[in-house]
Amino acid sequence: MGSAFRIVLATLGAAIVVLSTTGCEVISPPVAPAPGSPARAYLETMLDRVRTVPARVRPGGYDRSCKSGQRCVFGPAWSDAQDGPGGRDGCDTRNNVLARQLSGAAFRPGGKSCVVVGGTLDDPYTGTHIVFDKGDAKAVQIDHVFPLAAAWDLGASGWTLERRMRFANDLDLELLAVDGKANQDKGDRTPADWLPPARANHCFYAGKYLTVALEYDLPLTNGDQKALRRIAKNCP
Repeated sequence: MGSAFRIVLATLGAAIVVLSTTGCEVISPPVAPAPGSPARAYLETMLDRVRTVPARVRPGGYDRSCKSGQRCVFGPAWSDAQDGPGGRDGCDTRNNVLARQLSGAAFRPGGKSCVVVGGTLDDPYTGTHIVFDKGDAKAVQIDHVFPLAAAWDLGASGWTLERRMRFANDLDLELLAVDGKANQDKGDRTPADWLPPARANHCFYAGKYLTVALEYDLPLTNGDQKALRRIAKNCP
């Protein structure tokens, strides 16, 4: 058998295309993590603690909709009727997230209004600043860091409705205001298949994902574990 080889075929911007004995691969140079990113040792400790499963198995039965005759498995979207952080405070979860994350958040005038109508988001997925205006509300969306459908497939289908509602509305761990397009692109994909467009924010995202997984005893697939370990190696 011949010895291993690696030949540079081309460059694509900052990336390098390499031919090796294992095939063709694209190698991207490391990117400095965003300030405040979690440390490599911290992420690796969490990775050692989290449960893993070979793959995501889809048991069926997931139905987010709460229309008549539908299962509403995580409760009504952005429900205040739950006992997690921000629950039963008279404000819906979406506006609670916006109020927390937007700088210069402006509220609808009149009484004790919870409705956020403006502000600026320092987007954790694209690394850009987004001016939020309620007239174009889809530009900023609320993401479930650990996607609800993935959580259902990986164990939440066996939880009580109360626990699922707390999970779906967890302001402290599970929810982030993010760029709407990035959120739509993510869908219900997990780290093996999707990471934030801003590579500098990958360490932050890995920390958030692992924190949710550990808090709610949700496993990683083997693919997700490998993806997050690769990220951890480049964290400070």
